Amino acid sequence: MDSAAAALPYIDEHSTLVDAGAQATWNALLKVVERWVAGAHARQLARLLGCADTEAGGPRPLDVGSTGPGFRVDRMAERRELALAGSHRFSDYILVLRLDDLGPDGTRLRAESRAAFPGLRGQAYKTLVIRTRGHVLATRWLLGGVKRRAERSDRQR
Repeated sequence: MDSAAAALPYIDEHSTLVDAGAQATWNALLKVVERWVAGAHARQLARLLGCADTEAGGPRPLDVGSTGPGFRVDRMAERRELALAGSHRFSDYILVLRLDDLGPDGTRLRAESRAAFPGLRGQAYKTLVIRTRGHVLATRWLLGGVKRRAERSDRQR
């Protein structure tokens, strides 16, 4: 992990076992993340929160420097790690998605969240997003979407 991500306080980590190879899981991760940040609701929410990045831009398929509403690709290591960083008026954050190749047993997909919530508004936002479990639900939705897509893709091969 780079020093910028390490400087942010740890929030949590969630994982899921994917019954598919690392390459299928990596491909699914890129597709699901692209879809996740490309929706109209993502742009609206990014503007409402005052995100630094409010539009999709940069290289496609996703690579370092790619942006989507609320995120930019901060780091990328083929079939191993995708780090999505962002900021808005209430928080600075990073979501690091890692793949552990388990060989014939599939792939473990992990999502580590780190964030800072400065000031009173930041603390109120933290209560709204983190303590109500909204963040957990969104992270599990993302992991589940990658799992379903990767397993479907791997079975079709």
